[in-house]
Amino acid sequence: MNIARRITNRHTRWLLCLAVIAAVPSAVPKGAGDDAPGLDRVDAFVRAEMARQKVPGVAVAIVKKGAVLAAKGYGLANVEHNVAVSPDTIFQSGSVGKQFTSTAVMLLVEEGKIGLEDPITKYFPDAPAPWRGILVRHLLTHTSGIPDYEEAKDGPASVDLRRDYTEDDLRRFAYKLTLEFPPGSRWNYSNTGYVLLGIIIHKTSGQFYGDLLHDRVFTPLGMKTARIISEEDIVLNRAGGYRLVKGALKNQDWVSPTLNTTADGALYLSLRDMIAWDKGLRAGAILKPASWAQVNAPVTLKSGKPYPYGFGWSVDTLNGSVRLHHGGSWQGFKTYISRYLGEDLTIIVLANLAQSVPERFVDGIAGILAPPLARPELKPIRDTEPEVRARLDGLLRLAREGRLSPAEFAYLRAGFFPDVAKAYQERLTKFGAIQRVSLLERNELGDDRVYRYEIGSATESLIVTLGLAPDAKVSLFSIRSKEPPLVG
Repeated sequence: MNIARRITNRHTRWLLCLAVIAAVPSAVPKGAGDDAPGLDRVDAFVRAEMARQKVPGVAVAIVKKGAVLAAKGYGLANVEHNVAVSPDTIFQSGSVGKQFTSTAVMLLVEEGKIGLEDPITKYFPDAPAPWRGILVRHLLTHTSGIPDYEEAKDGPASVDLRRDYTEDDLRRFAYKLTLEFPPGSRWNYSNTGYVLLGIIIHKTSGQFYGDLLHDRVFTPLGMKTARIISEEDIVLNRAGGYRLVKGALKNQDWVSPTLNTTADGALYLSLRDMIAWDKGLRAGAILKPASWAQVNAPVTLKSGKPYPYGFGWSVDTLNGSVRLHHGGSWQGFKTYISRYLGEDLTIIVLANLAQSVPERFVDGIAGILAPPLARPELKPIRDTEPEVRARLDGLLRLAREGRLSPAEFAYLRAGFFPDVAKAYQERLTKFGAIQRVSLLERNELGDDRVYRYEIGSATESLIVTLGLAPDAKVSLFSIRSKEPPLVG
Protein backbone atom coordinates (compact mmCIF):
# COMPACT_ATOMS: atom_id res chain seq x y z
CA MET A 1 0.00 0.00 0.00
CA ASN A 2 0.95 3.66 -0.44
CA ILE A 3 3.51 2.86 -3.14
CA ALA A 4 4.15 5.96 -5.20
CA ARG A 5 4.17 5.88 -8.99
CA ARG A 6 5.97 8.25 -11.30
CA ILE A 7 4.04 11.47 -11.84
CA THR A 8 2.74 11.60 -15.41
CA ASN A 9 1.42 14.27 -17.73
CA ARG A 10 -2.05 12.93 -17.02
CA HIS A 11 -1.66 14.07 -13.41
CA THR A 12 -0.68 17.54 -14.59
CA ARG A 13 -3.74 17.69 -16.84
CA TRP A 14 -5.92 16.57 -13.91
CA LEU A 15 -4.64 19.46 -11.75
CA LEU A 16 -5.46 21.92 -14.54
CA CYS A 17 -8.92 20.38 -14.91
CA LEU A 18 -9.46 20.61 -11.15
CA ALA A 19 -8.62 24.31 -11.12
CA VAL A 20 -11.35 24.93 -13.72
CA ILE A 21 -14.02 22.69 -12.19
CA ALA A 22 -13.43 23.96 -8.65
CA ALA A 23 -14.42 27.40 -9.86
CA VAL A 24 -17.93 26.21 -10.80
CA PRO A 25 -20.12 25.18 -7.84
CA SER A 26 -22.84 22.61 -8.57
CA ALA A 27 -25.59 24.31 -6.58
CA VAL A 28 -26.57 27.84 -5.58
CA PRO A 29 -27.25 29.22 -2.10
CA LYS A 30 -30.78 28.90 -0.77
CA GLY A 31 -32.34 31.60 1.34
CA ALA A 32 -29.15 33.64 1.39
CA GLY A 33 -30.92 37.02 1.61
CA ASP A 34 -28.73 39.73 3.07
CA ASP A 35 -25.88 37.24 3.56
CA ALA A 36 -25.23 36.96 -0.22
CA PRO A 37 -22.10 39.18 -0.14
CA GLY A 38 -20.64 37.00 2.58
CA LEU A 39 -21.48 33.88 0.60
CA ASP A 40 -19.69 35.29 -2.43
CA ARG A 41 -16.59 35.59 -0.27
CA VAL A 42 -17.16 32.03 0.98
CA ASP A 43 -17.24 30.79 -2.61
CA ALA A 44 -13.98 32.53 -3.42
CA PHE A 45 -12.35 31.23 -0.24
CA VAL A 46 -13.46 27.62 -0.83
CA ARG A 47 -12.20 27.66 -4.41
CA ALA A 48 -8.85 29.11 -3.38
CA GLU A 49 -8.44 26.67 -0.49
CA MET A 50 -9.34 23.70 -2.71
CA ALA A 51 -6.65 24.71 -5.17
CA ARG A 52 -4.10 25.20 -2.39
CA GLN A 53 -4.86 21.85 -0.77
CA LYS A 54 -5.32 20.09 -4.15
CA VAL A 55 -8.67 18.61 -3.08
CA PRO A 56 -10.65 17.00 -5.93
CA GLY A 57 -14.08 17.65 -4.42
CA VAL A 58 -15.71 19.42 -1.48
CA ALA A 59 -19.30 19.78 -0.26
CA VAL A 60 -20.16 22.71 2.00
CA ALA A 61 -23.29 23.42 4.05
CA ILE A 62 -23.97 26.55 6.09
CA VAL A 63 -26.99 26.70 8.41
CA LYS A 64 -27.81 29.88 10.31
CA LYS A 65 -30.67 29.98 12.82
CA GLY A 66 -32.20 26.95 11.14
CA ALA A 67 -32.07 28.43 7.62
CA VAL A 68 -29.88 26.73 5.03
CA LEU A 69 -27.76 29.55 3.63
CA ALA A 70 -25.74 27.27 1.37
CA ALA A 71 -25.63 23.60 0.37
CA LYS A 72 -23.13 23.35 -2.44
CA GLY A 73 -20.71 21.07 -4.18
CA TYR A 74 -17.36 22.11 -5.64
CA GLY A 75 -15.06 20.13 -7.90
CA LEU A 76 -15.22 16.41 -8.60
CA ALA A 77 -16.84 13.60 -6.68
CA ASN A 78 -15.27 11.08 -9.05
CA VAL A 79 -12.19 12.10 -11.00
CA GLU A 80 -12.13 9.07 -13.31
CA HIS A 81 -15.71 9.60 -14.46
CA ASN A 82 -15.62 13.40 -14.29
CA VAL A 83 -18.65 13.58 -11.96
CA ALA A 84 -19.21 16.83 -10.09
CA VAL A 85 -19.89 17.08 -6.35
CA SER A 86 -23.48 17.98 -5.43
CA PRO A 87 -25.44 18.17 -2.16
CA ASP A 88 -26.48 14.54 -2.87
CA THR A 89 -22.92 13.22 -3.21
CA ILE A 90 -22.18 10.42 -0.75
CA PHE A 91 -19.00 10.76 1.31
CA GLN A 92 -17.56 8.48 3.97
CA SER A 93 -18.03 9.89 7.45
CA GLY A 94 -14.81 8.91 9.17
CA SER A 95 -15.01 9.69 12.88
CA VAL A 96 -17.88 12.14 12.42
CA GLY A 97 -19.78 8.86 12.71
CA LYS A 98 -18.92 8.68 16.42
CA GLN A 99 -21.61 11.25 17.28
CA PHE A 100 -24.18 8.86 15.84
CA THR A 101 -22.78 5.93 17.81
CA SER A 102 -22.99 7.95 21.03
CA THR A 103 -26.60 8.84 20.19
CA ALA A 104 -27.41 5.15 19.77
CA VAL A 105 -25.80 4.41 23.14
CA MET A 106 -27.83 7.13 24.83
CA LEU A 107 -31.07 5.77 23.35
CA LEU A 108 -30.30 2.50 25.11
CA VAL A 109 -29.27 4.31 28.29
CA GLU A 110 -32.70 5.98 28.35
CA GLU A 111 -34.30 2.54 28.04
CA GLY A 112 -32.21 1.13 30.91
CA LYS A 113 -30.42 -1.36 28.65
CA ILE A 114 -27.02 0.32 29.13
CA GLY A 115 -25.70 2.23 32.13
CA LEU A 116 -23.08 4.94 31.72
CA GLU A 117 -21.52 3.86 35.00
CA ASP A 118 -21.64 0.17 34.12
CA PRO A 119 -18.23 -1.51 34.11
CA ILE A 120 -17.75 -2.80 30.58
CA THR A 121 -16.94 -6.22 32.02
CA LYS A 122 -20.72 -6.49 32.43
CA TYR A 123 -20.85 -6.81 28.65
CA PHE A 124 -17.45 -8.48 28.25
CA PRO A 125 -17.22 -10.86 31.23
CA ASP A 126 -14.13 -12.56 29.82
CA ALA A 127 -12.20 -9.29 29.51
CA PRO A 128 -8.75 -8.98 31.11
CA ALA A 129 -8.56 -7.99 34.78
CA PRO A 130 -7.28 -4.42 34.12
CA TRP A 131 -10.56 -3.71 32.30
CA ARG A 132 -12.59 -3.97 35.52
CA GLY A 133 -12.26 -0.26 36.18
CA ILE A 134 -13.39 0.79 32.70
CA LEU A 135 -16.93 2.19 32.51
CA VAL A 136 -19.15 2.72 29.47
CA ARG A 137 -18.68 6.46 30.06
CA HIS A 138 -14.93 6.01 29.61
CA LEU A 139 -15.42 4.47 26.17
CA LEU A 140 -17.62 7.37 25.07
CA THR A 141 -15.13 10.01 26.23
CA HIS A 142 -11.85 8.33 25.16
CA THR A 143 -10.70 8.06 28.78
CA SER A 144 -10.66 4.25 29.04
CA GLY A 145 -6.92 3.85 28.48
CA ILE A 146 -7.56 1.26 25.76
CA PRO A 147 -5.15 1.97 22.87
CA ASP A 148 -6.30 2.70 19.35
CA TYR A 149 -6.30 -0.49 17.29
CA GLU A 150 -5.21 1.49 14.22
CA GLU A 151 -1.95 2.37 16.01
CA ALA A 152 -1.10 -1.19 17.09
CA LYS A 153 1.50 -2.59 14.71
CA ASP A 154 3.54 -5.75 14.33
CA GLY A 155 2.27 -7.34 17.51
CA PRO A 156 -0.37 -9.83 18.65
CA ALA A 157 -2.99 -7.07 18.69
CA SER A 158 -2.24 -5.69 15.21
CA VAL A 159 -5.21 -5.56 12.86
CA ASP A 160 -4.91 -6.29 9.14
CA LEU A 161 -7.15 -3.75 7.41
CA ARG A 162 -7.51 -6.08 4.43
CA ARG A 163 -8.88 -8.98 6.46
CA ASP A 164 -12.47 -9.61 7.56
CA TYR A 165 -13.18 -9.90 11.27
CA THR A 166 -16.20 -10.83 13.34
CA GLU A 167 -17.22 -8.83 16.41
CA ASP A 168 -15.74 -11.62 18.54
CA ASP A 169 -12.46 -11.34 16.64
CA LEU A 170 -12.31 -7.58 17.27
CA ARG A 171 -13.19 -8.04 20.93
CA ARG A 172 -10.36 -10.54 21.36
CA PHE A 173 -7.92 -8.22 19.60
CA ALA A 174 -8.86 -5.46 22.04
CA TYR A 175 -8.19 -7.79 24.97
CA LYS A 176 -4.55 -8.08 23.84
CA LEU A 177 -3.95 -4.34 24.04
CA THR A 178 -2.16 -3.01 27.15
CA LEU A 179 -3.91 -0.08 28.83
CA GLU A 180 -2.09 3.22 28.32
CA PHE A 181 -3.22 4.71 31.65
CA PRO A 182 -5.67 4.02 34.51
CA PRO A 183 -9.27 4.50 33.36
CA GLY A 184 -10.51 8.06 33.78
CA SER A 185 -7.10 9.55 34.53
CA ARG A 186 -6.22 10.83 31.05
CA TRP A 187 -7.64 11.35 27.57
CA ASN A 188 -6.36 9.62 24.45
CA TYR A 189 -8.36 9.11 21.28
CA SER A 190 -9.38 5.47 20.87
CA ASN A 191 -11.22 4.05 17.88
CA THR A 192 -11.11 0.75 19.74
CA GLY A 193 -13.43 2.14 22.40
CA TYR A 194 -16.09 2.98 19.81
CA VAL A 195 -15.73 -0.41 18.14
CA LEU A 196 -16.52 -1.90 21.55
CA LEU A 197 -19.50 0.44 21.95
CA GLY A 198 -20.89 -0.92 18.68
CA ILE A 199 -20.60 -4.45 20.06
CA ILE A 200 -22.32 -3.38 23.31
CA ILE A 201 -25.16 -1.83 21.28
CA HIS A 202 -25.59 -5.13 19.44
CA LYS A 203 -25.51 -7.16 22.66
CA THR A 204 -28.04 -5.02 24.50
CA SER A 205 -30.48 -4.14 21.72
CA GLY A 206 -30.33 -7.29 19.62
CA GLN A 207 -29.66 -5.08 16.57
CA PHE A 208 -26.49 -4.38 14.62
CA TYR A 209 -25.66 -0.77 15.46
CA GLY A 210 -26.11 0.31 11.83
CA ASP A 211 -29.63 -1.12 11.76
CA LEU A 212 -30.48 0.65 15.01
CA LEU A 213 -29.24 3.94 13.55
CA HIS A 214 -31.32 3.40 10.41
CA ASP A 215 -34.49 2.70 12.36
CA ARG A 216 -34.19 5.14 15.22
CA VAL A 217 -32.01 8.03 14.00
CA PHE A 218 -31.67 8.25 10.22
CA THR A 219 -35.29 7.50 9.29
CA PRO A 220 -36.96 9.72 11.94
CA LEU A 221 -34.70 12.64 11.01
CA GLY A 222 -35.15 12.27 7.26
CA MET A 223 -31.52 11.34 6.62
CA LYS A 224 -32.58 9.53 3.47
CA THR A 225 -29.20 8.36 2.17
CA ALA A 226 -27.30 7.87 5.43
CA ARG A 227 -26.23 4.26 5.93
CA ILE A 228 -23.37 1.90 6.75
CA ILE A 229 -20.56 1.67 4.16
CA SER A 230 -20.94 -1.11 1.61
CA GLU A 231 -18.78 -1.64 -1.47
CA GLU A 232 -21.09 -4.44 -2.62
CA ASP A 233 -24.35 -2.47 -2.75
CA ILE A 234 -25.28 -0.06 -5.51
CA VAL A 235 -25.01 3.35 -3.86
CA LEU A 236 -26.17 6.26 -5.98
CA ASN A 237 -23.96 9.37 -6.05
CA ARG A 238 -21.08 7.67 -4.23
CA ALA A 239 -17.87 9.72 -4.32
CA GLY A 240 -14.39 8.32 -4.77
CA GLY A 241 -11.84 8.77 -2.00
CA TYR A 242 -8.32 9.86 -2.96
CA ARG A 243 -4.83 10.41 -1.59
CA LEU A 244 -1.74 12.19 -2.83
CA VAL A 245 1.41 10.11 -3.19
CA LYS A 246 4.45 12.28 -4.01
CA GLY A 247 2.10 14.77 -5.64
CA ALA A 248 0.21 12.21 -7.73
CA LEU A 249 -3.48 11.55 -7.13
CA LYS A 250 -4.26 7.93 -6.24
CA ASN A 251 -7.41 6.05 -5.28
CA GLN A 252 -8.00 5.20 -1.64
CA ASP A 253 -6.56 2.01 -0.17
CA TRP A 254 -8.93 -0.93 0.00
CA VAL A 255 -10.28 -1.96 3.42
CA SER A 256 -12.07 -5.22 4.18
CA PRO A 257 -15.90 -5.06 4.19
CA THR A 258 -16.30 -5.92 7.88
CA LEU A 259 -13.81 -3.28 9.03
CA ASN A 260 -15.90 -0.79 7.09
CA THR A 261 -18.93 -1.46 9.27
CA THR A 262 -17.58 -0.77 12.76
CA ALA A 263 -19.02 1.86 15.09
CA ASP A 264 -15.92 4.06 15.20
CA GLY A 265 -16.96 5.79 11.98
CA ALA A 266 -18.07 3.73 8.98
CA LEU A 267 -21.01 5.62 7.52
CA TYR A 268 -22.04 6.98 4.14
CA LEU A 269 -23.46 10.51 4.43
CA SER A 270 -24.44 13.28 2.03
CA LEU A 271 -24.58 16.98 2.69
CA ARG A 272 -28.39 16.73 2.77
CA ASP A 273 -28.12 14.00 5.42
CA MET A 274 -25.89 16.20 7.56
CA ILE A 275 -28.26 19.15 7.21
CA ALA A 276 -31.11 16.91 8.41
CA TRP A 277 -28.90 15.81 11.33
CA ASP A 278 -28.22 19.42 12.25
CA LYS A 279 -31.95 20.15 12.14
CA GLY A 280 -32.54 17.27 14.55
CA LEU A 281 -29.79 18.51 16.87
CA ARG A 282 -31.29 22.01 16.91
CA ALA A 283 -34.70 20.54 17.77
CA GLY A 284 -33.31 18.29 20.49
CA ALA A 285 -34.81 15.32 18.65
CA ILE A 286 -34.21 11.60 19.30
CA LEU A 287 -32.95 12.00 22.90
CA LYS A 288 -34.26 13.64 26.06
CA PRO A 289 -32.78 17.03 27.04
CA ALA A 290 -30.90 15.48 29.96
CA SER A 291 -29.27 13.00 27.61
CA TRP A 292 -28.18 15.69 25.16
CA ALA A 293 -26.74 17.62 28.11
CA GLN A 294 -24.52 14.66 28.95
CA VAL A 295 -23.50 14.19 25.31
CA ASN A 296 -22.39 17.82 25.10
CA ALA A 297 -20.63 18.09 28.48
CA PRO A 298 -16.81 18.01 28.70
CA VAL A 299 -15.51 14.97 30.55
CA THR A 300 -14.04 15.43 34.02
CA LEU A 301 -10.80 13.57 34.65
CA LYS A 302 -9.97 11.90 37.96
CA SER A 303 -7.93 14.96 38.91
CA GLY A 304 -11.11 17.03 38.74
CA LYS A 305 -9.97 18.95 35.67
CA PRO A 306 -12.15 19.05 32.56
CA TYR A 307 -11.07 17.80 29.17
CA PRO A 308 -12.83 19.34 26.12
CA TYR A 309 -14.54 16.19 24.85
CA GLY A 310 -18.04 14.85 25.42
CA PHE A 311 -19.69 11.80 23.87
CA GLY A 312 -18.45 11.79 20.28
CA TRP A 313 -18.04 15.58 20.18
CA SER A 314 -15.21 17.96 20.99
CA VAL A 315 -16.57 20.68 23.29
CA ASP A 316 -14.80 24.01 23.72
CA THR A 317 -15.22 27.75 23.36
CA LEU A 318 -14.05 30.13 20.66
CA ASN A 319 -13.99 33.80 21.64
CA GLY A 320 -16.57 33.04 24.30
CA SER A 321 -18.87 31.01 22.05
CA VAL A 322 -19.51 27.36 22.86
CA ARG A 323 -18.46 25.17 19.96
CA LEU A 324 -19.38 21.51 19.39
CA HIS A 325 -17.28 19.99 16.63
CA HIS A 326 -15.67 16.86 15.28
CA GLY A 327 -13.69 15.69 12.30
CA GLY A 328 -13.35 12.43 10.45
CA SER A 329 -10.67 10.74 8.34
CA TRP A 330 -10.95 7.42 6.55
CA GLN A 331 -10.15 5.88 3.18
CA GLY A 332 -9.37 9.05 1.29
CA PHE A 333 -12.15 11.12 2.88
CA LYS A 334 -12.02 13.97 5.39
CA THR A 335 -15.08 15.47 7.10
CA TYR A 336 -15.87 18.18 9.64
CA ILE A 337 -18.91 19.60 11.39
CA SER A 338 -18.75 22.61 13.69
CA ARG A 339 -21.72 24.03 15.60
CA TYR A 340 -21.25 27.52 17.09
CA LEU A 341 -24.04 27.68 19.64
CA GLY A 342 -23.75 31.38 20.47
CA GLU A 343 -24.10 32.38 16.81
CA ASP A 344 -26.60 29.58 16.06
CA LEU A 345 -24.36 28.68 13.14
CA THR A 346 -23.42 25.26 11.75
CA ILE A 347 -20.77 24.66 9.09
CA ILE A 348 -20.28 21.25 7.49
CA VAL A 349 -17.46 20.33 5.11
CA LEU A 350 -17.04 16.98 3.34
CA ALA A 351 -13.92 16.35 1.22
CA ASN A 352 -12.49 13.44 -0.75
CA LEU A 353 -8.75 13.73 -0.20
CA ALA A 354 -6.84 12.06 2.64
CA GLN A 355 -4.46 15.01 3.04
CA SER A 356 -7.16 17.68 3.02
CA VAL A 357 -7.80 19.79 6.13
CA PRO A 358 -11.57 20.40 6.27
CA GLU A 359 -11.29 22.20 9.61
CA ARG A 360 -9.38 24.94 7.79
CA PHE A 361 -12.33 25.37 5.41
CA VAL A 362 -14.67 25.54 8.41
CA ASP A 363 -12.52 28.10 10.23
CA GLY A 364 -12.26 30.29 7.16
CA ILE A 365 -15.99 30.21 6.45
CA ALA A 366 -16.83 30.94 10.10
CA GLY A 367 -14.53 33.95 10.10
CA ILE A 368 -16.15 35.34 6.95
CA LEU A 369 -19.73 34.97 8.17
CA ALA A 370 -19.14 35.82 11.84
CA PRO A 371 -16.01 37.95 12.35
CA PRO A 372 -15.87 37.22 16.12
CA LEU A 373 -15.21 33.58 15.15
CA ALA A 374 -12.21 34.47 12.99
CA ARG A 375 -9.06 32.80 14.21
CA PRO A 376 -6.34 35.42 14.61
CA GLU A 377 -2.91 34.55 13.34
CA LEU A 378 -0.75 33.49 16.28
CA LYS A 379 2.00 35.95 17.12
CA PRO A 380 5.07 35.42 19.35
CA ILE A 381 4.45 35.85 23.07
CA ARG A 382 6.87 36.22 25.96
CA ASP A 383 8.47 32.94 26.95
CA THR A 384 8.78 32.78 30.75
CA GLU A 385 9.64 29.09 31.08
CA PRO A 386 13.25 28.59 29.96
CA GLU A 387 13.23 25.01 31.22
CA VAL A 388 10.45 24.11 28.78
CA ARG A 389 12.30 25.84 25.95
CA ALA A 390 15.42 23.85 26.85
CA ARG A 391 13.32 20.69 26.78
CA LEU A 392 12.08 21.59 23.30
CA ASP A 393 15.60 22.29 22.05
CA GLY A 394 16.74 18.93 23.34
CA LEU A 395 13.86 17.07 21.75
CA LEU A 396 14.40 18.74 18.39
CA ARG A 397 18.10 17.85 18.50
CA LEU A 398 17.35 14.23 19.39
CA ALA A 399 14.62 14.06 16.74
CA ARG A 400 17.03 15.29 14.07
CA GLU A 401 19.61 12.72 15.19
CA GLY A 402 17.06 9.90 15.33
CA ARG A 403 17.64 9.38 19.06
CA LEU A 404 14.24 10.10 20.63
CA SER A 405 13.61 7.77 23.58
CA PRO A 406 10.31 5.87 23.91
CA ALA A 407 10.69 6.06 27.70
CA GLU A 408 10.29 9.84 27.60
CA PHE A 409 7.23 9.55 25.35
CA ALA A 410 5.21 7.32 27.65
CA TYR A 411 1.87 8.86 26.70
CA LEU A 412 2.31 8.92 22.95
CA ARG A 413 0.83 6.21 20.80
CA ALA A 414 2.76 3.07 19.90
CA GLY A 415 2.69 4.16 16.25
CA PHE A 416 4.95 7.14 17.05
CA PHE A 417 7.95 4.82 17.10
CA PRO A 418 9.46 4.17 14.64
CA ASP A 419 7.31 5.64 11.83
CA VAL A 420 6.52 9.16 13.06
CA ALA A 421 9.91 9.60 14.72
CA LYS A 422 11.63 8.65 11.46
CA ALA A 423 9.45 11.06 9.46
CA TYR A 424 10.35 13.88 11.88
CA GLN A 425 14.04 13.03 11.55
CA GLU A 426 13.82 13.30 7.77
CA ARG A 427 11.80 16.53 7.97
CA LEU A 428 14.23 18.25 10.35
CA THR A 429 17.25 17.10 8.36
CA LYS A 430 15.84 18.76 5.24
CA PHE A 431 14.80 21.79 7.27
CA GLY A 432 18.38 22.78 8.00
CA ALA A 433 19.77 24.75 10.92
CA ILE A 434 17.18 26.25 13.28
CA GLN A 435 17.78 30.00 13.32
CA ARG A 436 14.87 31.20 15.45
CA VAL A 437 12.33 29.81 17.93
CA SER A 438 9.24 31.71 19.09
CA LEU A 439 6.57 30.69 21.60
CA LEU A 440 3.13 31.27 20.08
CA GLU A 441 0.75 29.77 22.62
CA ARG A 442 0.57 28.13 26.03
CA ASN A 443 -2.55 26.30 27.22
CA GLU A 444 -3.74 23.72 29.71
CA LEU A 445 -5.40 20.62 28.26
CA GLY A 446 -6.78 18.42 30.99
CA ASP A 447 -3.84 17.90 33.36
CA ASP A 448 -1.23 18.71 30.71
CA ARG A 449 0.56 21.88 29.67
CA VAL A 450 0.63 22.38 25.89
CA TYR A 451 3.03 24.74 24.13
CA ARG A 452 3.06 25.78 20.48
CA TYR A 453 6.24 27.13 18.94
CA GLU A 454 7.29 28.39 15.54
CA ILE A 455 10.78 27.41 14.47
CA GLY A 456 12.46 28.98 11.47
CA SER A 457 15.31 28.11 9.16
CA ALA A 458 16.78 30.22 6.39
CA THR A 459 13.96 29.28 4.02
CA GLU A 460 10.85 28.10 5.91
CA SER A 461 8.97 27.80 9.18
CA LEU A 462 7.54 24.84 11.07
CA ILE A 463 5.00 24.65 13.90
CA VAL A 464 6.03 22.42 16.79
CA THR A 465 3.55 21.44 19.51
CA LEU A 466 4.85 20.07 22.81
CA GLY A 467 2.66 18.66 25.57
CA LEU A 468 3.96 17.83 29.04
CA ALA A 469 2.11 15.64 31.54
CA PRO A 470 2.22 16.30 35.31
CA ASP A 471 5.05 13.76 35.61
CA ALA A 472 7.02 15.82 33.03
CA LYS A 473 6.84 13.12 30.38
CA VAL A 474 5.96 14.09 26.84
CA SER A 475 2.25 13.71 26.10
CA LEU A 476 2.23 15.46 22.73
CA PHE A 477 4.92 16.13 20.15
CA SER A 478 4.08 17.15 16.62
CA ILE A 479 5.85 18.93 13.79
CA ARG A 480 4.01 20.36 10.80
CA SER A 481 4.48 22.96 8.11
CA LYS A 482 3.26 26.47 8.86
CA GLU A 483 0.10 27.15 6.91
CA PRO A 484 -0.61 30.53 5.34
CA PRO A 485 -3.08 32.82 7.13
CA LEU A 486 -6.77 32.26 6.36
CA VAL A 487 -7.85 34.80 3.79
CA GLY A 488 -11.53 35.25 3.04
